[in-house]
Amino acid sequence: MFSIFQQWTLLALESQEVIMLRTARLARSDAGAMTEARRMVFEKVDAAEQAMAALMMGQSQLAVVRGYRRRVRANARRLSKG
Repeated sequence: MFSIFQQWTLLALESQEVIMLRTARLARSDAGAMTEARRMVFEKVDAAEQAMAALMMGQSQLAVVRGYRRRVRANARRLSKG
C-alpha cells in the first residue's frame, strides 16, 4: 500500500498529463474547447465539494486523494481518446 506522500506524488504526475491534454484541446479553439473549459471548471468544483464532504464524514486523507486520482485517471483516458 502506498503512503499518503506517494499518493500525492502520483496525483501530481497524473494531473500533469491531464493538464497537457486539456491545454492541447483548448488550443484548438473549436466548439469542443469551450465544452472542455466548462467541464473543467464544473469538475473542479464538484471534486472539491466531494473531498470536503468525505473529510467531514471522517474519511481519511488517503481515501480522498485516491478519489481524486480516480477522477484524474478517468479524465486522462477520456481526453487521450479525442
